[in-house]
Amino acid sequence: MDGNGRWAKQRGLQRSAGHKAGANTAHDIVTEARSVGIRYLTLYTFSKENWARPQEEIGFLFDLLGDYLTKNTPSLLEQSIRLNILGDIEELPFGARQIVKRTCQKTRDCRAMVLNLALNYSGREEILHATRSMMAAGIPASKVTESSFKDHLYTAGQPDPDLIIRTSGELRLSNYLLFQSAYSELYFTDILWPDFSPEHFHRALEDFARRSRRFGTTGEGEPST
Repeated sequence: MDGNGRWAKQRGLQRSAGHKAGANTAHDIVTEARSVGIRYLTLYTFSKENWARPQEEIGFLFDLLGDYLTKNTPSLLEQSIRLNILGDIEELPFGARQIVKRTCQKTRDCRAMVLNLALNYSGREEILHATRSMMAAGIPASKVTESSFKDHLYTAGQPDPDLIIRTSGELRLSNYLLFQSAYSELYFTDILWPDFSPEHFHRALEDFARRSRRFGTTGEGEPST
């Protein structure tokens, strides 16, 4: 979800206004994803690298997160959307951390869709975390497989993402779901996140539907060369 700051700057507003507008967009896209039957949706909300931002902005972001979850928990329950967190939330400010945990607890039995928030997240750190977890469990190297490794990722039990959408014209993954995205389809758009509407979301889905996913084969049952 990229482009909140630039959206605000274009309008002569403070960055906080862009983040507020971005939160409204997140609500709209979550609702739209649920309505079309998407089972797993992940929003890259706050990366480990984002701690380098000004403290005032960081404080605002976590206050906004807390307000967003408090306000939208009834909607999550009504739509049977379970909140799940990817990342190390123990480093989050106390208030935001408590609200996140409370919302996860309240929505734990929801089954229609899983909403992952990548919070204090790093793709590289996730891989290291999974490695340490397997070592701590005493799993021998001979038992380390792709499947067993996935069981120790933050996304354990979930399918790999089919489609990754990046807004604002940036053409990179930015340390996002590095292991899981090996065969994900990528969609880049110049639209800034606060302007990314359900209509734009459907354009991305329609583009995805036209693609041929071969997963390393020719698409005709034989390996590609």
